[in-house]
Amino acid sequence: MKNLAILGSTGSIGENTLRIVRTHPTKFRVRALVANTNREKLYLQAKEFRPDLVCLYDANAAEDLEPRLKKLGIRFVTGADGLVAASTLSSIDIAIFAMVGAVGLAPIFAAIRARKPVAIANKEPLVMAGELLVREAKRLKVPLLPVDSEHSGLWQCLEGHKKKTVKKLILTSSGGPFRKRRGSFTGITPRQALRHPKWKMGPKITIDSATLMNKGLEVIEAANLFEIPAERVEVLIHPEAIIHALVEFVDGSHLAHLGITDMRLPIQYALSFPNRLENHLPELDLAGLREFHFERPDKKRFPCLELGYAASRAGGTMPAVLNAANEVAAEAFLRGNISFTSIPKRNEKVMSRHRVIAKPRLRDLIEADSWARDYAESLR
Repeated sequence: MKNLAILGSTGSIGENTLRIVRTHPTKFRVRALVANTNREKLYLQAKEFRPDLVCLYDANAAEDLEPRLKKLGIRFVTGADGLVAASTLSSIDIAIFAMVGAVGLAPIFAAIRARKPVAIANKEPLVMAGELLVREAKRLKVPLLPVDSEHSGLWQCLEGHKKKTVKKLILTSSGGPFRKRRGSFTGITPRQALRHPKWKMGPKITIDSATLMNKGLEVIEAANLFEIPAERVEVLIHPEAIIHALVEFVDGSHLAHLGITDMRLPIQYALSFPNRLENHLPELDLAGLREFHFERPDKKRFPCLELGYAASRAGGTMPAVLNAANEVAAEAFLRGNISFTSIPKRNEKVMSRHRVIAKPRLRDLIEADSWARDYAESLR
């Protein structure tokens, strides 16, 4: 049995992880649950799974949570120290990070230094500090397990193959809700952008899918995680969203990872690795699909994708700056304060004003993140 800490348990990744635990109660046990502000859902999860520790990051939202958990015999913590406590709990075998934003960065490093295997579902740590994370994990021989469906696919295709045999990594994208839209993107509303054709995700990542910023960030993530230049990471539009990733080898052969559009597949693989467990999900019906389609992304209509490549090429603190600027821009669009087309423009403006630190420490990355947020917020 593996003992789990789930950081971001009330979000879509966290809820899917708990569904896997329900499916395999003899394989997994929840030892720590962490949420940002969703007090009531967190309490219901704690009541069901009875972890050793529960953390609500926003102490101001805690209200009467602590006495209710105390009655269940569950330790309660809050804030940044609470995140670290959950990710380094002595009883856990693996920590699943699914908290949106840069808040998960410090606890991921803490988990690695406590020699806890880390499954990463949120892009931000591998975008902001991927080089540092990979270096630290390798130094301490701690597994970094990707949960993002595309990177899980790459990971599975690369297993057993030497790095020198790899020519190219290929990430696929459904193309988002505006793949077929003709004419201007002016006037796109948050409601329209939140209608993803394939995936059910949180609002921020759904907006990133609409702008293709998610693929720009995934390029950075893949380059860092698999230690390969961004120029050797390609993005293809694949509207059926059945092939999640491909690897091209130097001899021209390709390996592809296929699966239904359900995040429980990559989550379960990360949790069960190096084994595979059965599940009760629908089977992939290839005959029913009849055909696959592929096309190259239009970087002029979706400039956020190219910003991801530019940030990866610049390296250092630039990926952290792009990530932070985009978080601010996406939130401003969701609130109705800026237009859809302003998102890439603001991201590019913030990047253009940043002076890159080539070999940053963690402190430098956190400061770059803070600077980018402040500058992005100041733009009108």
